Amino acid sequence: MSPTVRQARTDDYDDVVAFVEEVWSDRDTAEYIPAVFRDWVASDGPDQRTVVATVDGTAVGLCQGVMLSGHEAWLQGIRVDPANRGEGHGLAMVEDLLDWAGDGGATVARNMVFSWNDAGLGQSVAAGFEPTCSFRWASPDPNEATPSLSVTDDPTVAWTYWTDSDARTALGGLALDGEQSWALSELTHDDLRALADEEAVFAITGGGTRAMACRARVTRDPGDDVRLAEYAVGAWDDGEAAAALFDAIRDDATALGVDRTRVLLPETPRHVAEAAAVRGDTSDWPTFVCSADLT
Repeated sequence: MSPTVRQARTDDYDDVVAFVEEVWSDRDTAEYIPAVFRDWVASDGPDQRTVVATVDGTAVGLCQGVMLSGHEAWLQGIRVDPANRGEGHGLAMVEDLLDWAGDGGATVARNMVFSWNDAGLGQSVAAGFEPTCSFRWASPDPNEATPSLSVTDDPTVAWTYWTDSDARTALGGLALDGEQSWALSELTHDDLRALADEEAVFAITGGGTRAMACRARVTRDPGDDVRLAEYAVGAWDDGEAAAALFDAIRDDATALGVDRTRVLLPETPRHVAEAAAVRGDTSDWPTFVCSADLT
């Protein structure tokens, strides 16, 4: 029997919660789906579609597609009941959402897969995605700090640095999206201008521009209910510039009164090592981003 995919409904909640809590039961990973599922369903519309795969009317799979820009779609929250794996439900949901995204004008769709999730990586490749880049989170503790180098909030200075940085090359131009907490999209000059007005942009200077970062939002992490400042990307030239950038982020987070920070950085040996050297508290594993060409 072919998998059945339909748009998710509020009354799927109990089914979804029952199986998502079993998906990663063998790992110490917080599951955010129960906290957001009802909001996802309620906010579906032209730029967002949440679907479930069903067996005999019971939801056994979940996935959501979101349009991040006029040409970029993002797929997230894909889960399949462990008791129904290997039956094609994941691929059926992805195909439904890729068709939806293409019909909506997207030329590329991306997703995020933890590096330890072999099944998710294999399913992404089977669905037509190709590995694009990898990143890691840093979480420097909020703390009053004075950067050792000068800091400017000029978005054009930050943009000029970003365009020629090895971080941009490693990330394929992607950074944490300004609207979706668990999505990456192409960072543009207009994005940095908007973030400078609405959030914060940092460029570290001293003998030229040597680092940049931008704050995407302050939110509440549904996994542990703490206030979190999310920084869309961090890029720097060397250890001294990294130290100054992370101090600027620590000081910004302190002024905001948040409990924790999260900074996206490219998964390169240099960036990870230098972030660790300046007490960046990097995550234990990288995360992969995969892309599907919809043209």
